[in-house]
Amino acid sequence: IEAEVQRRKLLVHQSAERKAIISKCYKPKHSEVYTLQDSFLAPGFLEIVRYCTSPDANLHGLDKRIFRLPVFTEEFCQAFIEELENFEQSDMPKGRPNSMNNYGVLLNELGMDESFITPLREKYLRPITALLYPDLGGACLDSHKAFVVKYSLHEDLDLSSHYDNAEVTLNVSLGKDFTEGNLYFGDFRQEVEHVGTQGLLHRGGQIHGALPIASGERWNLIIWMRSSAIRNQLCPMCNQKPQLVEAEGFGDGFTETCEEDVPETVDLCS
Repeated sequence: IEAEVQRRKLLVHQSAERKAIISKCYKPKHSEVYTLQDSFLAPGFLEIVRYCTSPDANLHGLDKRIFRLPVFTEEFCQAFIEELENFEQSDMPKGRPNSMNNYGVLLNELGMDESFITPLREKYLRPITALLYPDLGGACLDSHKAFVVKYSLHEDLDLSSHYDNAEVTLNVSLGKDFTEGNLYFGDFRQEVEHVGTQGLLHRGGQIHGALPIASGERWNLIIWMRSSAIRNQLCPMCNQKPQLVEAEGFGDGFTETCEEDVPETVDLCS
């Protein structure tokens, strides 16, 4: 445990070092995918965003917590995977996406946070999460961690049961060709198939995992979206009042507040 604590303490600094090297030395194959454009997004996704920002938007009594929606176009997904493969095959330094996945890419190290993931979260996803997850701070998701994970027969096959360090998670299937490997929630009672270009929105605290793929290769974009208004009150990982240390970038999504500035009752998204 002590060794793991020390390893995690070094992660932020190691990530910053890798990002600096990548920014200086890496030559992208598809530089256009680094800046979010409306043309990357599926027409159905843009229509959902327009509806969620309309004054009459409502859930019509819908109470489920897992939602499927179109996100990207096939053309973007293909170009994005080609860019990820180009980076994977380069001699650039690479970090693990998280403590469970061994193969994939940390998108902040690739330089995609400011120009792609942040505008995607703020402009497009937040209107949707505000409607679907008001109790999780869906209207005030103010940070994220974004990464791509890769599953193949000779690398990571599956992912055991876990919950995310996030209030709300978006999981988008980018491709490629694969069989099986469904996402499951709870104790295998609900399986959800991965569909290319489409995403799944779910509570970060919902227990889930990925079943083994049987063939091919699967790439998924994962965005852990966080609300400081929620997690500043109670850490979602340990259910205790968070004890903070300074971090670079978004860190784990906490922000420092003065105790006298925090009222006894907080309107989370005011």
